[in-house]
Amino acid sequence: MTYRFWCGECGFKTPWGTESEAERGHTDHYATRHPGLRLGGQVETAAKAPAGEGTSCAGCATVAVLGLLFLIIVSACGR
Repeated sequence: MTYRFWCGECGFKTPWGTESEAERGHTDHYATRHPGLRLGGQVETAAKAPAGEGTSCAGCATVAVLGLLFLIIVSACGR
C-alpha cells in the first residue's frame, strides 16, 4: 500500500511512499510553509504508486530507442 498526503492549505502533495514517509513529508511541509497551523488536508491511498507517479516511462522509452538504433547500425554494417 502506498500513501500520499495532500495539504489542506495549498496544493502541495507528498510523493507516493510508505505511510510514515508520506506523513513525515506532510509534517515537514506544514512546519516550513504553514508554521503554527494544525495539520490538515487528506490522505490518498493506493495499492501501489499509479503509473507515471514514482516511476518513469522515459527510461523505458530511452532503452527502446537505443536498442532500435543499435539494430539499425548492426544491420547497416552487415551489408
